[in-house]
Amino acid sequence: MPGYEPFLLCDFHVHTTWSDGRLSVREVVDLYGQTGRFDVIAITDHILMERDLLGRAGRLMSLGRRHFSVTQERFDDYLADIAAEAARARKLYGMLVVPGAEITQNRLRSRKNAHIIALNIKQWISADQSAREILEEIRRQGAFSIACHPHHRTTRRIEISTCFLWENRKDLVSLVDVWEAANRDDLFSVTSLKHYPYVASSDFHKAKHLYSWKTLLRCEKNWDAIAATMRANVDIALTLYRNGSWAA
Repeated sequence: MPGYEPFLLCDFHVHTTWSDGRLSVREVVDLYGQTGRFDVIAITDHILMERDLLGRAGRLMSLGRRHFSVTQERFDDYLADIAAEAARARKLYGMLVVPGAEITQNRLRSRKNAHIIALNIKQWISADQSAREILEEIRRQGAFSIACHPHHRTTRRIEISTCFLWENRKDLVSLVDVWEAANRDDLFSVTSLKHYPYVASSDFHKAKHLYSWKTLLRCEKNWDAIAATMRANVDIALTLYRNGSWAA
């Protein structure tokens, strides 16, 4: 990131039109790349449960034109799209694009909701299994897990509370690589109080979400170094990216 060496400016939670985002993977790459600031982004579209009510409602409202989920049948095409745009991003912007997915469990009882990002994912993972099984599958693939907005308790009816991972942290913490301590404009300070490794991300769905929490890493710009730095949680900082500026 020019002017802030030797840190990498990163966003590990980005959605596109493959699920419920407004922009295609190409449009996302150009939006981030043309700032001249970003070093690493991860595309993390939703994999929904088969009976996800919000996903079903969205498909009905769009008359079936939008899927809102990366299904098993579409997964290889999803990875291929990311790979093609990752090559273009590296060539045009020097930006690393990491393939990922947000394994999303939305239930009627919000205390059971869990959203888990898998980075550098290679195979589709079903959301219709326990959170532990999802985390174990992420680890089996050699991928990297992030507990998304783990302390989000909503007061709005259209939002989803996602506290299952946090409320069951004693049983699951050994399987979670890092926890989101900041997401878009929210801070979840409880993660730092427990001294868990943490990151900050935008939960990007539309262009204005570019201006939100991000992660700064001091390491080489390759996936192995990035994953090791996040797990160690050394040489890492949280930053607010605002209208082309940032404040650590």
